[in-house]
Amino acid sequence: MYQATNPKAPPMTQAEFDRARQIYFERCAGCHGVLRKGATGKPLTPDITQSKGTDYLKVFIAYGSPAGMPNWQTSGDFDEKTVDLMARYIQHDAPTPPEFGLAQMKQSWKVLIPPEKRPTRKMNGYNIANIFSTTLRDTGEVALIDGDTKQVINIVKTGYAVHISRLSASGRYLFVIGRDAKINMIDLWMAQPDNVAEIRVGLEARSVDTSKYKGFEDKYAIAGSYWPPQYTIMNGDTLEPLKIVSTRGNTVDTQDYHPEPRVASIVASHFKPEFVVNVKETGKTLLVDYSNIDALKVTEIGTARFLHDGGLDASKRYFMVAANQSNKIAAVDLKEGKLTKLIDVGKIPHPGRGANFTHPQYGPVWATGHLGDETISLIGTDPVKHAKYAFRQVAQIKGQGGGNLFIKSHPKSSHLYVDTTLNPDPKLSQSVAVFDTRALDKGYQVLPIAQWAGLPDDGGAKRVVQPEFNRAGDEVWFSVWSAKDKASALVVVDDKTLKLKAVIKDPRLITPTGHFNVHNTQHDVY
Repeated sequence: MYQATNPKAPPMTQAEFDRARQIYFERCAGCHGVLRKGATGKPLTPDITQSKGTDYLKVFIAYGSPAGMPNWQTSGDFDEKTVDLMARYIQHDAPTPPEFGLAQMKQSWKVLIPPEKRPTRKMNGYNIANIFSTTLRDTGEVALIDGDTKQVINIVKTGYAVHISRLSASGRYLFVIGRDAKINMIDLWMAQPDNVAEIRVGLEARSVDTSKYKGFEDKYAIAGSYWPPQYTIMNGDTLEPLKIVSTRGNTVDTQDYHPEPRVASIVASHFKPEFVVNVKETGKTLLVDYSNIDALKVTEIGTARFLHDGGLDASKRYFMVAANQSNKIAAVDLKEGKLTKLIDVGKIPHPGRGANFTHPQYGPVWATGHLGDETISLIGTDPVKHAKYAFRQVAQIKGQGGGNLFIKSHPKSSHLYVDTTLNPDPKLSQSVAVFDTRALDKGYQVLPIAQWAGLPDDGGAKRVVQPEFNRAGDEVWFSVWSAKDKASALVVVDDKTLKLKAVIKDPRLITPTGHFNVHNTQHDVY
C-alpha cells in the first residue's frame, strides 16, 4: 500500500503515513472501509474530510459521538499527537491494498497436527460445552476459559483482534478469525486444547463458519474477507483452501458497481447444505450451496445495503441481518430461499447475533439494539401462531443510550441484556441495562459491571462489552475492556438475582472483547 500525493491534504512524512495506515487498519477500517467509502461508519474520502478540516476532524476523533464513533482520545486509546496524525491521514487518498489469492493462501496454510494424528476421543476432563472462547484483541490471542471453574485453560495464539469464534457441527473444533484474516482451528479434544491448523484468507476479514447440514457435518469451513472482497471455502478438518469466490459487483438499489463489497456475517443453514453469506456494500445475501463445490450454485437475494451482523430466529428458519446505514433488518427465509421482509428499525442497528425471547403479547420476537440511538427494536418472528405480528417491528423500547454493540437473552432466562460499549459517556459504556422480558414496560435496571470488576483507577476506558450466557443459562459473562497497557477483567453475573457472581482477573487477559460459549455458539442459542 503506497502513499499517493494529494496537494490539498495536510503534509505527512512517509513514516507518519505508514504509522497512520497501520492505525487505520487496526481501529478504523472495520466501520469505514479499507477504501474509506463508509458502511457502518460514515465515508471518509478526501472530498469529504478535506472540507471538514483538520481541527474539526481532531475533535470528532478525540471525543467521539453518541452514534457509535469511539472517543479515541478521552478513552486513553490515542494521545493528542495520534489524533492529529489520524486527522491528517484521512484527508489523503486511501491507499489500495494488493489482492490475495490461492497462491498467497497456500503460502500461509499450515497443518500443525494432521487429522490422523489427532485424538480419537476427548483427552481432557473439561466440560467442553461450557468453555468460553474470549478474544484478547490487541495481543492476537484467545483465552479458553472453563465456564465451570472460571479458570483459564489455555491462551492460544491467533490472528490480530479475533472478531468471532465459531464451532464445528460436532462441537469438537473451534474456529476463530482475526481482523488480519488469519483463521485458527482449535481442537477441543486435546489434553490442552490448542491450534491444529491455520491459514490467512486475505488481508482483512471478519467471518467464519462451518457446514452444519446433515451429512455434511464438519466437512467444510468458509471464511469471508473484507479485503479482497471474496469468500473462501476450505476443507473442514485441515483448512486447505478449495474455492475462492469474488463478491465484487453492483449494488442492490442503484445497481452501481462497487469495488469493495466486503463479506460481513456468515451463518450455516440448518435447512439446506448452504452457507448464508452477507455482502455488505452491495446489499446482497447469498445462499451458497456447498453440496457440490465443483459446480457451485449461489442464490442471490437482494436485501439492503450495508449488511453487517445478524442471527437466526428461535426456529432457526429465518436469518435476521442488520443493514446498518439503511436502518433496516432483512428477514431471509432459509427454508424457501427468499427474502421474507425488509423491516424499518432505529438508527444503525447492530445486533451481534440478536436476542430471541417470547413476548407476552407478540409471541416469539427477535431483538436488536442500535449504534445510533438508544432504542431496542423487537421484531415478531412467528408467522404461524402470531401472523399479524410477524416480521414487523412490534415494539421499540428505550435503553441507556446509543453505542450498543450486543444484546442477549437465553431460553432459560427472563432477562434481556443490552450493552452501550461505544457510548462516549463512561457511565454508559461501563454499565449494562437489563430488562425483564415479562414486563418490558417497567424499564431497565442498570448493572455497574466495570465497578464490580474492581480494577485499579488507572485511566483505562473499562468499556463493558458482549453479554454471553453460560450453557445452563443461569450466568451472564461480560468483558471489561480497557486499553492494552491497562488492567482488564471478565465479570460473571447471576442471571436470577442480577448480583455479582465472580470476577476473572489474569495478567494475560489483555483487551478482552468478544466471548463465545461453546454450546450456545454451536447450537445458535441467543
